[in-house]
Amino acid sequence: MLKFILKRLLISIPILIGVTVIIFFLLNVVPGDPVALMMKEHISVDVVARVRAQMHLDDPAIVRYFRFLGGALRGDLGESYKLNRPVTSLILGAFPNTFILALCAALFAWIVGIPAGILSAVKKYSLPDNLFMGFSLLGVSMPVFWSALLFQYVFAVKLRWLPVAGFEGWKYVIMPAIVLGWSSAGIIARLTRSSLLEVMRNDYIRTARAKGLHELPVIFGHALKNSLLPVVTVMAIQVAGLLAGAVITESVFGIPGVGRIAVNAIQARDMPLLQGAVLFETTLVILGNLAADILYAFLDPRIKAA
Repeated sequence: MLKFILKRLLISIPILIGVTVIIFFLLNVVPGDPVALMMKEHISVDVVARVRAQMHLDDPAIVRYFRFLGGALRGDLGESYKLNRPVTSLILGAFPNTFILALCAALFAWIVGIPAGILSAVKKYSLPDNLFMGFSLLGVSMPVFWSALLFQYVFAVKLRWLPVAGFEGWKYVIMPAIVLGWSSAGIIARLTRSSLLEVMRNDYIRTARAKGLHELPVIFGHALKNSLLPVVTVMAIQVAGLLAGAVITESVFGIPGVGRIAVNAIQARDMPLLQGAVLFETTLVILGNLAADILYAFLDPRIKAA
């Protein structure tokens, strides 16, 4: 297992370096001068040029990239142009809010998706199966910003059950967590259903039924354990995806998380802050995929042997 983990870690290193190259050069070819935007129009050209020199923005792109990479390896992602604060502290200060939102969204997806998938598999082609699969398809297909606005209109404006936006208590987490986790719940439900139906066609399931076992012990004692292997892997990947994919949800619901930081950095053309936020979220995705590989190898020894 240790050799398998080290191999996956070594594979992740060039991927992460490639991501830093793409992030840096793509963000630095975006038109516009961040210094001029930061200092407004009434500042003279000489002052803008002097500030650019002080911030080393006139250096060649390759020099600035290696400075950025060296700082990232030390945990120093630079200083925000607009806020004049270290990017690392800004991201780490906002990350707990993103983590709480992503964790609640993941719990909602698991609590709803797995039982719905099991019931759909047991009662396939029935009314509950059609309803669950219909809602899961709707969750996967509907854009997050549209479902967020729809939830706000129904549950906050019309019914007044939940607050519209903010992040000041547990009530503020319910609606964005459901919106963010709805798509993941649909994926888990459909995957659980298809995996369980495939396992239930195996010979050992027919043998268990031939022995006279009731349907519930056959499903929960024999079929479910093996059918959840791909589901658990997807769940591990989804946690990282939710952490990195909460940008729209945080913006619509006014949650001060890493995603909202990235949006504000785009609007202010704050390159160090935007680079740091994107790199941080990309690292989370890579670590999530690494954790999923390790978890799958732990659950299924055939993967490790291969």
